[in-house]
Amino acid sequence: MTDALKVVPTADTVKTGVRNVEGIADGLADVLADTYRLIFKTHAYHWNVTGPLFYSIHKLTDDQYENMFTAADELAERIRALGQLAPRRMSEIMDRSRVEDLEDMPDAKTMVEDLARDHERLAHRLHALIDLSGDRRDPVTEDLATGRSAFHEEAAWMLRAISAD
Repeated sequence: MTDALKVVPTADTVKTGVRNVEGIADGLADVLADTYRLIFKTHAYHWNVTGPLFYSIHKLTDDQYENMFTAADELAERIRALGQLAPRRMSEIMDRSRVEDLEDMPDAKTMVEDLARDHERLAHRLHALIDLSGDRRDPVTEDLATGRSAFHEEAAWMLRAISAD
């Protein structure tokens, strides 16, 4: 039984007709990194937001980080389904991610504008993944990326609506 605990994960060859699984898995890992960083940023703003729109922003960010947490698992499992290894170190998440932190504690308006920019940035990465997966005969990743892009586009719109003057 102790040998069962000594199995080390490795990349596998999966023969489903998807071309260049490594490239697709790499794109998925980038999206996963951005998602994971955005989960934390969204949660941190959720904890720290104040002001007249506290409840609205608090509730919206709660819904968003919970959705992204579920999505992170789906993205990682898609990487594994392609026979590749999902990121395992926080340093890899940080290196791959384009989500950046603000230096100073922002006000509520800056929080929602910052989150909106990150959701838009992530939607752009997903659009590139949609194109790549379509070219590589991977409708499963294409569908996953399309759904995730729709979420991030809507999240950006909702956040921008809160911060509109």
